[in-house]
Amino acid sequence: MTRIFTAAQCIVSVALGTGAATAFTNANKAFFRNSRLTRSSATADDILSPSYEIEPVTIRIGHGFDIHRMSPIEQAGQPVVIGGVTIEHKDQKWVDVDGKYVGKGEIYETQLGVEAHSDGDVVYHSIVDAIFGALTLPDIGQVFQDTDPRWKGCDSSKFMEHAFTVMDEYGYKIGNIDVTLILERPKVASFKPAMKENIVRLLRTTPGRVNIKARTHEKMDSVGELRSLSCHVVLTLEKK
Repeated sequence: MTRIFTAAQCIVSVALGTGAATAFTNANKAFFRNSRLTRSSATADDILSPSYEIEPVTIRIGHGFDIHRMSPIEQAGQPVVIGGVTIEHKDQKWVDVDGKYVGKGEIYETQLGVEAHSDGDVVYHSIVDAIFGALTLPDIGQVFQDTDPRWKGCDSSKFMEHAFTVMDEYGYKIGNIDVTLILERPKVASFKPAMKENIVRLLRTTPGRVNIKARTHEKMDSVGELRSLSCHVVLTLEKK
């Protein structure tokens, strides 16, 4: 299968067939090696290659967190994408706290989207952050800055692929991944198998090492009002 990234800054054709693993990894390295990812003149290799030794311990543990605003899709400009899956849903009861569409605090029934610089995939962002954290590397916001126009609307699977390359080069593989997705609506139970399949494929691991849980926020705060969604990830990396 070949996937085309539609954002102008992410126009890359990625071959994901089993025979293309080496070619993809080399292309991915070159893509990011040629990209300047910090405000300074540091390259991706610089920011992800600290001056201290990343010691070859047997097990490393990482935690990642992400949160994004949800709003009517005409405002967000893009759909809800979670774990690489576009979440199709019926109109939801979104609380309009600012009175932009109805009276302040009233319910506005609408299709939802996610406000973000990239595609706003909270699961992928949390996993990437957890991998970088486990390796004592800078967080995802430093590597893929939200002020960089190259990542505008970017498919976050690109970030996952780069995180895999970094993890692999440091000599680690996925031990296990535990995802906790937090959103009130839309319901995502039927989409979880596809999310899991995407994670397994992108990180070259097995289904028995990836778990996805989802829960609501009991109608409390911005998550409960459908104005945001968030995600926590805890993972382990094993020395190869």
